[in-house]
Amino acid sequence: PVPTISWRKVNGHNPSKARLRKSQAVLEIPNVQLEDAGMYECKAENSRGRNVFRGQLQVYTYPHWVEKLNDTQLDSGDQLRWECKATGKPRPTYRWLKNGVPLWPQSRVEMVNGVLMIHSVNLSDAGMYQCLAENKYGTIYASAELKILASAPTFPLNQMRKTIIITKGQEVVIECKPQASPKPTITWKKGDKALRESKR
Repeated sequence: PVPTISWRKVNGHNPSKARLRKSQAVLEIPNVQLEDAGMYECKAENSRGRNVFRGQLQVYTYPHWVEKLNDTQLDSGDQLRWECKATGKPRPTYRWLKNGVPLWPQSRVEMVNGVLMIHSVNLSDAGMYQCLAENKYGTIYASAELKILASAPTFPLNQMRKTIIITKGQEVVIECKPQASPKPTITWKKGDKALRESKR
């Protein structure tokens, strides 16, 4: 007699969007996603007995960004850490470009699993960077610009007052706030003599 047919996903539930057609002989899964992968079993049985067929559904996907790069400004001497994250099957591998040219590990440059680190950045590190995530189905790109701030100390917005008048015995605060990149070292003098810390 004509068998009855049933389908099941081994070690899981049939996708809710799955459809059965042609007296349940055909299992259709529209818009296949990664979670639909797995072993499927078709069972056919009638009064004379039953038989089972199992088939593995493997789902492969184009790389897709989970985390992209952002344009970054750093002081000269700071450390850069950028991370690219992409999903895909097979798992994507990563490559880096700087101004369109492949970037390779160097004394200050590390690249591990989508993470780019540049230690003690300087003006030569400024430029446009691209992270490439790729598997055998395709390649995707993420871009960001690295700007390096480097300027000698200036006092355009925080000029020190020329004269401070204060009553004897009170406390005085004199602020020195230059604009500079990287952060400057600051020293104080009274006249020509360097000031040293004391109880006061």
